[in-house]
Amino acid sequence: MIYPVTVFGDPVLRKKAEPVTKDFHDLKEFIQNMFETMYNSDGVGLAAPQVGQAIRIFILDTTQVEEDEMPGLKKAFINPEILEKSGDEWVMNEGCLSLPEIREDVMRPETVRIKYLDEELNPHEEIYSGFTSRVIQHEYDHLEGVMFVDYLTPLKRRILKSKLTAISKGKVLPKYRIKIPGK
Repeated sequence: MIYPVTVFGDPVLRKKAEPVTKDFHDLKEFIQNMFETMYNSDGVGLAAPQVGQAIRIFILDTTQVEEDEMPGLKKAFINPEILEKSGDEWVMNEGCLSLPEIREDVMRPETVRIKYLDEELNPHEEIYSGFTSRVIQHEYDHLEGVMFVDYLTPLKRRILKSKLTAISKGKVLPKYRIKIPGK
């Protein structure tokens, strides 16, 4: 099932997500639906708040944009916790399915160490670098109620104000279904 993507202005995107419990109903189906939604929207990552669920799950698939230094990754992260960010910060132009038609340069550290549960609820602790690290940091931010526009300067945010307002009113035309705040 393809979910509509929750867009800027919906309070769920600013709420700190709650941990997933062992009795979460149809966890694997929910994650599969998230992957289907992400692929339908041409994304490389998606967090549960972006489909209206304030729970600590995000997915990513960077296999379509593999890097030289690290192969792409397709994975679900349940109840993740970033333990450490390290390395030089670097700029990359980021977009977000919840902010259609907006792309901006964002600085993020090169490497991330993260612990999480997989779909079988087995614990893992791993280190990622490069593009995969960036996607992890971006999606993790969604679980904390943070969006990439929060990293922009006040001037940049003022310049984007009318675009953000338009998104919150549904005055955008992405090629995927969106959930307009309050509707």
